Amino acid sequence: MTNLEPTTDTTPAAPSDYLIDAQSITVSYPKDHGQQVILNDIDLHVSKGEFVTVVGASGCGKSTMLSLILGSAKPTSGTVTVAGKQVERVDRDRGIVYQTYTLFKHLTVLDNIALGLMLEQTTVIEKLLVSPLLLLESIFDSLLLPLFTAITRRVKGAATEQEKALAEPLAFCRALKWLHYFKVRKEARRAAGELLLDIGLTAADGDKYPGELSGGMRQRVAIAQSVIMRPQILLMDEPFGALDSNRRKVMQDFIHDQWKKYGLTIFFVTHDLEEAVKLGTRLICLSQYWSGPNGEAAVGAKIVVDRKVMGGDIMPTTFARQKEFIDLVDTINTMGLSKAILPMADFDLSHPDAITNRNSDHTATAKQEQS
Repeated sequence: MTNLEPTTDTTPAAPSDYLIDAQSITVSYPKDHGQQVILNDIDLHVSKGEFVTVVGASGCGKSTMLSLILGSAKPTSGTVTVAGKQVERVDRDRGIVYQTYTLFKHLTVLDNIALGLMLEQTTVIEKLLVSPLLLLESIFDSLLLPLFTAITRRVKGAATEQEKALAEPLAFCRALKWLHYFKVRKEARRAAGELLLDIGLTAADGDKYPGELSGGMRQRVAIAQSVIMRPQILLMDEPFGALDSNRRKVMQDFIHDQWKKYGLTIFFVTHDLEEAVKLGTRLICLSQYWSGPNGEAAVGAKIVVDRKVMGGDIMPTTFARQKEFIDLVDTINTMGLSKAILPMADFDLSHPDAITNRNSDHTATAKQEQS
């Protein structure tokens, strides 16, 4: 039987080694002359290279937690740091992939992937200055180049590669390749071309527009948009939610492969518990259905499960539905997704980097007594 235990080191990281460090996080919003608490006193340490999956009942704050790490939202109290720096705003070190595709219909697949590098390394003024040249290039490529190649093929019988080589000097705007904008574009497209093949598409797909691709292919391109920027953290919010079962399985293996190949740190929010157990090296379950040390009712959501799961060196689709997998899914479902009230003493905070909830020191003792 396949060993389902992850192979990651179980030794807790030193504080300086944590890539994500969230301390005493509370998020609340005004409601009915009071405050509605979404996240209640959350602590989270995540080391570089982890694949963290996040599940929880609707409204428990999964996407809110992701937004705090991204920098698109701020906690009501507490701090979130990434690589030792407090998160103040969205930046390129934290890439995001949503369920809906963030692709530009008027750009080719290749240019969609290269867009982030272009925006980072060129200015608006540069784009305005070269806009006439880009327009002329577009006219040449769409009208004159096909005509020229057709004449060349008829007269000289030239092969496709030769046609392009002969046509190149006539693209007069390309003679200005020494301009910074065109240098950046050439390098960005080169990197995008390499990644295009890496995500399972072809060079020919790079010349297509998003509308010509399947849903799974468009999602791969959206992921490539983030991966090409080599972010410290790749944040994913229900990225496969709109895909059918077969495509979803393909994409699960695909993102696992990308995580391994590039050494990514991934923070992956999903409503699918089986997906979370298959993909992650670490699973976090948020729940607003808990009770305090003295039986007091929950206010907001806490981390009720923080543990190692199946993911890691094993490809996700190779172990799903085995007994150990099914048992673990059932256990987590009962603890964090069933809406049954869970006492703090029963929280599963068994991951080496998990932080026991403050004001509940009896939790660790109780768990030791139970074991």
